[in-house]
Amino acid sequence: MVDFLFYMFALTTLLGAGSVVLSRNPVNAAMLLIVSFVGTASLFIVLGAYFLAAVQLAVYAGAVIVLFLFIIMLLNVDASRKWKPSYFTMAGGLIAGILMVFAVLHLFKRGENFTTDTLSESAPIGTTTQSFGVELFTAYMLPFQLAGILLLIAMLGVIFISKRTSDKGKEAV
Repeated sequence: MVDFLFYMFALTTLLGAGSVVLSRNPVNAAMLLIVSFVGTASLFIVLGAYFLAAVQLAVYAGAVIVLFLFIIMLLNVDASRKWKPSYFTMAGGLIAGILMVFAVLHLFKRGENFTTDTLSESAPIGTTTQSFGVELFTAYMLPFQLAGILLLIAMLGVIFISKRTSDKGKEAV
């Protein structure tokens, strides 16, 4: 039964993520991203990581999607406008995709990472909320701060872009 649930939630996650990429309407893409996040949270539940599932739903499926929708509405993205990527963009995306496939295949080729022996040797980290917080704010403090700075820069960029487009709209009137 656990195998069936895993495959069902993995398929839900993959179909949601693939639909986000293929969707032409940004609002529909944001809603489909919620489906992908709920599938990921369901996978966390199957694995027994209930805290991570709750954080996934609260932070990503809740707050981040609301932020995305505000940005979409603020920038007034027109779904009917057709955007054609340049050949340079297509080539860059193709090269990045091929490199990612090779990286994943290299990880599978090694095959030594997640065997039963290596998993039983390591001590569990983050099994409680307190130990998860201690690890996050000691060993992983730098990536945590870098993620916060990256989010701040993204927010400032959205404000700058929305101010610039709203100022152009006022001049035309």
